Amino acid sequence: MSAQHHAVPEPVGGPLLNKVTFIAGTLVAIMAAILLYRFIFGLGAVTNLSDGYPWGIWIVVDVMIGSAFACGGFSVAMLVYIFNKGEYHPLVRPALLASLLGYTLAGAGVIFDLGRWWNVWNMYWPWSVNPNSVMFEVAICITLYIVVMWIEFAPVFLEKLGLKDMKRKLNKFLFIVIALGTLLPMMHQSSLGTLWVVLGTQVHPLWQTPLIPALFLLSAIIMGYAVVLFESCIASSAYRRSIEVSLLNPMARIMLGVVAAYLAVRLGDVIFRGVIGRSFALSLEGLMFWLEMACFIAPFFLIGREVQRRNPARLFVAGILLMLGGSLLRLNGFLIGYDTGAGFSYFPSLSEILVTAGMFATEVFVYVIVTRRFPVLPREAPAH
Repeated sequence: MSAQHHAVPEPVGGPLLNKVTFIAGTLVAIMAAILLYRFIFGLGAVTNLSDGYPWGIWIVVDVMIGSAFACGGFSVAMLVYIFNKGEYHPLVRPALLASLLGYTLAGAGVIFDLGRWWNVWNMYWPWSVNPNSVMFEVAICITLYIVVMWIEFAPVFLEKLGLKDMKRKLNKFLFIVIALGTLLPMMHQSSLGTLWVVLGTQVHPLWQTPLIPALFLLSAIIMGYAVVLFESCIASSAYRRSIEVSLLNPMARIMLGVVAAYLAVRLGDVIFRGVIGRSFALSLEGLMFWLEMACFIAPFFLIGREVQRRNPARLFVAGILLMLGGSLLRLNGFLIGYDTGAGFSYFPSLSEILVTAGMFATEVFVYVIVTRRFPVLPREAPAH
C-alpha cells in the first residue's frame, strides 16, 4: 500500500470565491427566492403539479434520484467497515461528505413538495403516524440516516476545532453509528421502490414488478460507487491532484459485479413476467427502457478489462453512464412510465427546474467550502 493511501486528510485551502462558487451561489439565491414565493402562495403558484401528477421533479429528481446519488458513503463504508477493505479508507470522507449533503438536501426537498408543509411535524408525532405506511418508513429511515451521517462526519469538524478529547470519546461509540449508517439506507432505498408497488397499474409493466425494491437497492449501491468515481475525477481535476486510480480501479471492478447482478435480476424479471415484448413497441416507454439498459451495459465495454480501468477518462464516463442509468430507472417508473389516466399530463415548470438546479448547486457550493477549509481529502502536494 502506498504512502499516499496512509495520508491523513487536510484542508485543500485556496479562495472560497471563484467561478464555480459564484455560479452555484447565484443558482442557490434564485432557488431561495422561488421557494419563498412557493411557501407563501402554495405549490400551484410555481409548479405544474396536479391531482393526476402529485409528484414532479422535486420528488423524483431531488429525492428519489438525489438520495441514490448520495449512497456513495454507504457503498464505500460497506467496503471499509464490513468487508474490511481498509485500503479504501481515503475515499470514505469525501464520499461521506457527498452523501451527507445529498441526503440533507433530499430531506429538505420533501418539505418543498408538501402542500401543507407546516404540518410536517406530524410525521414524527406518535399519535399521528401510520406504522403500516411505506412513506412513514421511508421518512423515518431517511431522517435517522441524516442524523447518523452528521454524527459520522463530526470528527472532521472536531479535528478542525482541535477538540481531540471529544473526538476520541466519539470514536469509542462510532462503530454503532457506522452500523446504523449501513442498515438504514438499505431499508429506505428498497422502500422507495415499494412505492411503485403501491401505485399499481398506473406504472408501466416494464417497471411495475414485485422485485422493484431489490432493483432500487442494487441500483442505489451502483450509483453510490459511480458517484465516487465521478466525484474523485472532478475533485482531482479541480484541485489539480493526482487521481486515486489504484483505489478506483479495484472499486470499479466490484461495482461491475453489482451491475452484473442488477442486470441479471432486471432482465430476468421482464422475461419471466412476459413483458419483454413491450420494450420493442414503438413507444416512448420502449425507447426509454433500452436507453436505461444501455447505460448499465455500456460500462462493461468501457472498463470491463483491467487495462481499461487504469484510464481515468474511462472511469469518469462509466461513472456518468451508471449515474444516468439509475436516474432513468427512477424517472421512467415515476414519470415517463406513469399513467394516471386521460386528461392529465406533466412537464416541469421553469421554477421547478430552477429549484432542482439550485439543490445540486447547493451541494457543489457547500462541498467546495468544506473541502477547502476542513480535513476531508487526503494530504497531497498539488500536481502541476
